[in-house]
Amino acid sequence: MRTVMVLCAREYTQRVRTKGFVIGTVAGPLLILALILIPGFFSARSAMAERELLLVDRSGELAEAVSPRVREAGFSVSQPPAGEEDEAIRKALAGEGPGVLELDGATLDRGHARFHGADPPSTLRRLALRQAVTQSALERRLDEGMDDGFTALVRGGELEVIRPEAVEDDDGLREAAGMVTGFVGAFFLYFVLLVYGSMVLRSVLEEKSGRIAEVILSAVRPWQLMLAKIVGVGAVGLTQLVVWVGSGALLLALGVPAMLPFMGDADLSGLAEFLPSAWVVAYFFLSFLLGYFIFSSLYAAVGAMCSTEEEAQQLQFPVLMLVIVPVVFLFPILESPDATWARGLSLFPFFSPILMFGRVALGGVPLWESVGALVLMALTVGATAWVAGRIYRTGILMQGKRPTVPEIWRWVREG
Repeated sequence: MRTVMVLCAREYTQRVRTKGFVIGTVAGPLLILALILIPGFFSARSAMAERELLLVDRSGELAEAVSPRVREAGFSVSQPPAGEEDEAIRKALAGEGPGVLELDGATLDRGHARFHGADPPSTLRRLALRQAVTQSALERRLDEGMDDGFTALVRGGELEVIRPEAVEDDDGLREAAGMVTGFVGAFFLYFVLLVYGSMVLRSVLEEKSGRIAEVILSAVRPWQLMLAKIVGVGAVGLTQLVVWVGSGALLLALGVPAMLPFMGDADLSGLAEFLPSAWVVAYFFLSFLLGYFIFSSLYAAVGAMCSTEEEAQQLQFPVLMLVIVPVVFLFPILESPDATWARGLSLFPFFSPILMFGRVALGGVPLWESVGALVLMALTVGATAWVAGRIYRTGILMQGKRPTVPEIWRWVREG
């Protein structure tokens, strides 16, 4: 086993010291950062653009003070004709007119205002409107005594956004979050399984074509070399995943508090729904590890059977299809996760790393199914490693002739 560990360390260090690994590992977190900052940049630019707003002051005391502050926030402010306030609100909710900022006695009392519109203001605009209303109301109350309403004003007031058919739908939000997590995570698994599985194939092929394997096999057994190659490359992949996931979590932990001052009274209760649970994160890593060992064993066997890159491209097609097919079924399964066919496909060990993870991220998968898929994948790891080891033992030393199917079967049967 010490020999295997030495070979694993060689495979690992040989790859993590390359410029490609360093660039790829650093580029992942930078891509995550870009995905966070770029939408925020365009949102901020959109928030700076002037927007038409109607002001309805039912208190009769705030319009004069609120209007200039709202204009400073980037709004074009006007007031509807007397008696047409309710009609202006109706048109705003129907999307037939500009948004309406409604002020009343509650605004003067505790800073509570209402925005009516089919297209609600951005987070930055909400903060600007709330500040404009609160400051104006606070000025009107400075000469009055300290009461609960005055305390609410000092705390910042409140802007209530009223939209047409504004119905709470926590279940819909949770389902959407699970759909996004399942699709993105499963597609990412598809990507890393292909990348690191192909890396094992190329490594085996390079050592075989360069006669390096013959030298190494004079000191170690074939199964030890294959195991070291699979574990070493897998450790490289796991290192990148840990760095990417850890960097993403760190950016989220640092980024959300930094954004809070700009988010005003925005409702952040739905944000937690988009954060995967510990079980989903653990299942992601387990799916990667088990899926990687399954497919890397197959790729190692393909590499041992080939002598050239062209042969490898042809022979790896069946293995490639085992990774591509579950991606084809991914979206239909996420739409109907409890269908019998969906449950059956997600329990098929070669499809489980991608499909079962997608269902687990979506939620509602019975524990016996999710754990059963892990057990089946673990058993498949043993079976594929046993078959690949027998093919690797003979094929790694063959040169110039591509084996036929009967020959491969004989290698597996006779070992």
